[in-house]
Amino acid sequence: MKIPGPEHPITITPEPRRVRVMVDGVAVADSRNALRLEEARYPAVYYVPRADLRLESFIPSARTSHCPYKGNARYFDLVGGEVRRSDAVWSYEDPYPAVAAIRDFVAFYPDRVDAIAVED
Repeated sequence: MKIPGPEHPITITPEPRRVRVMVDGVAVADSRNALRLEEARYPAVYYVPRADLRLESFIPSARTSHCPYKGNARYFDLVGGEVRRSDAVWSYEDPYPAVAAIRDFVAFYPDRVDAIAVED
């Protein structure tokens, strides 16, 4: 486990705007309670609470990965309308203490969904 610091900062802040994720015309996530995670020089990632998901659109996949700063991630395929997007979503079920706020939240690959809209 690595601890975020000056060389690799991670900040998590509440996102005050509405975050919606669209797949084939279906809003698979719609939240006013999302978190914005900024990590080092990577683009910001929006994490949406599970309570704000259209859960029937999420199908667990076999993929897993490990981040030395956040922990072990599991993935989900995403179904919206007539399409299925493989490994489009990830979640840290038991994140490391420094990023514990993302427990029970999921994030989306922008290139595997039609849109991640952040609106006032």
